[in-house]
Amino acid sequence: MKLKITAVVAALGILGVAGVLAQMQKPTVSIKGYVLDSACAFTKDLKKPISKACAESCAAAGSPLVILSADGAVYWPISDATPAVGQNAKVLPFAGQQVNVTGKVYDRGGSHAIVIDKISAAPETK
Repeated sequence: MKLKITAVVAALGILGVAGVLAQMQKPTVSIKGYVLDSACAFTKDLKKPISKACAESCAAAGSPLVILSADGAVYWPISDATPAVGQNAKVLPFAGQQVNVTGKVYDRGGSHAIVIDKISAAPETK
């Protein structure tokens, strides 16, 4: 019985280490998109934010801000800390703007999330 328990604990430990290593090996990617309110990204099918003030107002009311890329993909800014912390403070200065973001992307069940390493305003294109 002790041998079975030891084997199970060892297997779980190996799987845990493998999961941590897989996360550490995720490549850094760059994304260009708009910072806007998550609800507007879905319910209004926006291609870009209505305004900076609109995104700031929604964020102040508690709605998470997201990054909407040109291809329509929505990226949820997430934390890799434990316990996780909200990311609105990191993206709020760029609300309503187009940004360049670098970080690690995580995909699950059709959703996209990004742990932001760097965010900056994208140069305006004419």
